[in-house]
Amino acid sequence: MRTRNSLPHGVKEEQQVWIPLGDGTRLAARVWRPTSSDTEPVPAIVEYLPYRKRDLTALRDSINHPYLAGHGYGCVRVDLRGSGDSDGLLTDEYLDQELDDGVAVLEWLARQPWCTGRTGMMGISWGGFNALQIAARRPPSLGAVAVLSCSDDRYADDVHYMGGCLLSDNLSWASTMFAYNTCPPDPEITGDDWRERWRHRLAGSGLWLETWLRHQRRDDYWQHGSVCEDYRDVGCPVLAVSGWADGYSNAVFRLMQHLEVPRRGLIGPWSHKYPHLGRPGPAIGFLQELVRWWDHWLKDVDNGVMDAPMLCTWMQESVPPSTAYDERPGRWVGEPSWPSPHVERVRHPLGTNRIGRADERPESRPLSVKSPLSVGQFAGKWCSYNAPPDLPYDQREEDGGSLVFNTAPLTERCEILGSPVAEICLEADRPVAMLAARLSDVDGDGRATRVTYGLLNLTHRDGHAEPRPLEPGRRYAVRVQLNGVAQAFPAGHQIRLALSTSYWPLAWPPPEPVRLTVHPDASALILPVRSPDVRQEPITFAEPEGTAPVRSSQLRPGDQRWTVSRDLVDYESALEVIKDLGVVRLDDIDLAVSRHAHERYSWVADDFDSVRGAITWHMRFSRGDWSVHTVTRTTLTSTPTDFVLHAELDAYESGERVYSRNWNHTIPRDHV
Repeated sequence: MRTRNSLPHGVKEEQQVWIPLGDGTRLAARVWRPTSSDTEPVPAIVEYLPYRKRDLTALRDSINHPYLAGHGYGCVRVDLRGSGDSDGLLTDEYLDQELDDGVAVLEWLARQPWCTGRTGMMGISWGGFNALQIAARRPPSLGAVAVLSCSDDRYADDVHYMGGCLLSDNLSWASTMFAYNTCPPDPEITGDDWRERWRHRLAGSGLWLETWLRHQRRDDYWQHGSVCEDYRDVGCPVLAVSGWADGYSNAVFRLMQHLEVPRRGLIGPWSHKYPHLGRPGPAIGFLQELVRWWDHWLKDVDNGVMDAPMLCTWMQESVPPSTAYDERPGRWVGEPSWPSPHVERVRHPLGTNRIGRADERPESRPLSVKSPLSVGQFAGKWCSYNAPPDLPYDQREEDGGSLVFNTAPLTERCEILGSPVAEICLEADRPVAMLAARLSDVDGDGRATRVTYGLLNLTHRDGHAEPRPLEPGRRYAVRVQLNGVAQAFPAGHQIRLALSTSYWPLAWPPPEPVRLTVHPDASALILPVRSPDVRQEPITFAEPEGTAPVRSSQLRPGDQRWTVSRDLVDYESALEVIKDLGVVRLDDIDLAVSRHAHERYSWVADDFDSVRGAITWHMRFSRGDWSVHTVTRTTLTSTPTDFVLHAELDAYESGERVYSRNWNHTIPRDHV
């Protein structure tokens, strides 16, 4: 990324601004704005997050917000109620209180003398979620939003559940927020009452994972904040962005299809990152794109920003399997609308371990599969954060425990864009079962690179609101929608569909082992094939730019590991993930910060009752003789009838434990 030292406007920074709310609560904000805005007002752009503006996002914020401020905007980074230096408690994600507070923030900013009265919201992940949800409330000042790596559907397409299956990222993400909610406000900002406010958080933030596990089907809890319930609620233009290695690419397609406001979509090769910091690359000049977006919608500049294709995506070329890539080869392609007139859905019938051509009916006989629990240990993360390497590895070992269908070697290049669908006719020998479907690119040496995948809890075959058990031996026709993707398959390669009855530890397995019998003669793979004849002007983006990050020093190096292990004595297997960011000192505020997470997902042979996820987080903050440290531990196991949740929290000041609490919950399994 190129650092821009010279910008069109000089920038002034206010490191701490208090935004008052109607109930007396104050939200902590950091503001960057043009020095001229005291006399020449500018629009305001808000990023609204629980991730601590003072420290945990300080480096990223310092790259993004001063850059936008230097192009004529007041950029405001706000800590949610109960996070960072803000007052109050944060007890869950996207509550009415959070959204009400966000609307109040926009109203307050619109009244500031340096603001023109026009506002925008931007954000990645949580900040994208609440920006989209607040846009659905139609605040009068909100002129546009830019939302990245987020979803319009909190149940079907978020970190919690996928196809009605419980994701292990639900445990991982809950453990992350469990740790973040233990962090104190900074005494330099909040003063002598920091300790009282910290204890208030420790005692009152709650155990979110319990709540999420008590809502295993699509109900009012998940419908709240899901703008897919009525896309017409969104009343301002939307720029929606994600990456193929991210967990949220599907939402971009749906937003382009269903929103009724001006909109643009962008999907690159990236993981859960801003595109100018994107990995795998190529990263792009996304901040320049944001400036054009805001100039058009908040300053009425006729700059042609809406002349680009509605949806721009990175068409990925074939690559060997790897858990991390610096770059993904490919090219940008543009679609005038979504669904695109350039994409045809081609139905390929299945045969005995074969994917047939659209114009044939392959020989077919019933096939059965009962996958070992080891299928899934090379699946990578549901959402790639690219640290540690967390993309799927060579699928051949996974395929050994799966039911596999291959095309013949391709005689010509095939490009797909969108969501493949596996239409499967099957029967199960248990009332609760899942089906994992993986699409892979198989090269001439047999290496299998996973291209996309999808999951379906078969009790959710008719919808997520009212699951129904399967009748053993009865045939069902089900559809598994795989994640959207843009991928080219070269001539000579094969396309592989692999079906398995478990996919642990990416998703929690069903209560007991299941055998599925598949009837290929009534099954098919539907591919969204993009025409090779599309002719369009090349799509290009500028090189990545940003302002210089705040000064920091690495006092202790970090450690990133991703280890798969198998003990052939007691047959225990495990996936262990270490995410240690070391110790980083933010030099300008003399604050040392440390974050260390250890995740372990284990099982014994094919004993479904042995499945266990355990996550420990350490958070440390210190300055001079002030030092705080918290440890959180979360463990989830299951029986055929229940989930068993245990959690621990310990907080320390200057090495002395000042708070401790344990949680124990048994939560009935609801067709999961």
